[in-house]
Amino acid sequence: MSQNKISLTPEQADALGRELDAIRERVIADLGDEDAAYIRRVIKTQRALEVGGRALLFAGVLPPAWLAGTAMLGLSKILDNMEIGHNVMHGQYDWMGDPAISGRSFEWDTACPADQWRHSHNYMHHTHTNIVGMDRDIGYGILRMSADQPWEPYFLGNPLYAFLLMVLFQYGVALHELETERIRGREIRLADKREVLRAIWTKTRRQTLKDYVAYPLLAGPIAPFVFTGNLSANLMRNVWSYMIIFCGHFPDGTQEFTVEEARDESRGMWYFRQVLGSANLTGGRLFHLLSGNLSHQIEHHLFPDVPARRYADIAPEVQEICERYGIPYNRGPLLRQFGTVVRKIVKLTFPGTASATNVAPLAAAA
Repeated sequence: MSQNKISLTPEQADALGRELDAIRERVIADLGDEDAAYIRRVIKTQRALEVGGRALLFAGVLPPAWLAGTAMLGLSKILDNMEIGHNVMHGQYDWMGDPAISGRSFEWDTACPADQWRHSHNYMHHTHTNIVGMDRDIGYGILRMSADQPWEPYFLGNPLYAFLLMVLFQYGVALHELETERIRGREIRLADKREVLRAIWTKTRRQTLKDYVAYPLLAGPIAPFVFTGNLSANLMRNVWSYMIIFCGHFPDGTQEFTVEEARDESRGMWYFRQVLGSANLTGGRLFHLLSGNLSHQIEHHLFPDVPARRYADIAPEVQEICERYGIPYNRGPLLRQFGTVVRKIVKLTFPGTASATNVAPLAAAA
């Protein structure tokens, strides 16, 4: 554990909670036509990119058509997963009353069943953010991403597992609810997850048949070009999603916590933990759109049900509040943040690794 711990008194934590609650309430009260038009415009753009990309892949024997079609299809999958699927399933647009974008029923274009995602991500991750032993996003049951995770020889493969998780990210996310780390530790049996496995298999089979069987068969003699285009588009989405998500949770400066340190925390201390366990990415409007606005991971962890398009507007206010309370506000460019993530993955391959950037803060003083 580092000696450079950060703490708030109960009074400070309560005041922090009131200030951040006020931001959320103000934004929720202001939601309206512009927000509804925005998400519908993004959905329309995503569908146009998918239709156009798949059409161009049917002319994929021509290299420019294949490249353009693959890029368009990859962008459509990124938008579907990041700015649409992830945010809609958080209930960010439930206030519209549109069943097509209901957070409780939306299904996205990826291998992970949406119902499982709503539990493992919306509940487990966002409730227990960066609490070692409770937040399964810490390593996805595959990697060692905290020095507080007990080392075992299995983790000598940390860099390899990280690379495989990156290129196969949709399948890593699909297996999230399987709790592979508990199966590996013999806490539970694979048979105990029979229903979870059935749902994963059903969704993965449907996605595989769509991208790698149905569309290639429709292309006839052009099938190899459509197959490789779909494969490349999925790879684009997987690598991009992995980088954005890992850079929002694990670069230098983010912290992990123990169960004891998060027990009986107040609303203000919950906010405190969200900021310390998150990091933002700097960039332009297109970058923020393609990241699903998870480039504002701090604001997303504070307000997961607020439409993500609003994060850029409230980020300066959140940063100013953090500065007043002496709370680090972690932000930086994608490549720099990702470089520190890679370094952490390599360091945690070996036993006895500790870092001042991945330890929990002191609880609020009594």
